[in-house]
Amino acid sequence: MMKTKYSFGLILMLSLLITACGSRKYTVKSDTKAAKAADAMSNLKSKQLYKFITDWTGVKYRFGGLDKSGIDCSGFAFLLEKEIYGVTLPRISRDQASVVKHKSVDNLKEGDLVFFSFGGSNVDHVGVYLNNGFFVHASTNRGVIVDDLNLPAYQRVLVKSGSVN
Repeated sequence: MMKTKYSFGLILMLSLLITACGSRKYTVKSDTKAAKAADAMSNLKSKQLYKFITDWTGVKYRFGGLDKSGIDCSGFAFLLEKEIYGVTLPRISRDQASVVKHKSVDNLKEGDLVFFSFGGSNVDHVGVYLNNGFFVHASTNRGVIVDDLNLPAYQRVLVKSGSVN
């Protein structure tokens, strides 16, 4: 009798556990930074750009780097613009900014460039605009990543944006 009660109790607990786990719904909050970045990627018009970014995402930052063992921001913009748009930019972000025709952030299109000055008044960082306020760049801390241009940290240091054409 004791064995039967024990078996019945064990079966009851297991069935409750199984049904409880089965009824759980897993959702991703659509307002997270990752979800918004994924949304920006899914809204790209150029499938070649999408593939280029996914192939480079996570490649570590290396000053002066120009390959997948490490790349810097201007090298990433240089390669992206050349491979995706057939545009040859200068190699250094400050020089890249000098060949870009100014556009307000509100008028940026996919593939336009955004320039930052983290260390004073000179341009020292570049990214490529995607859509919906997101851009891709080679971050010194996180490597190649899609980031939110509307973050205060970027808004404070954004010094120029525009297109090569």
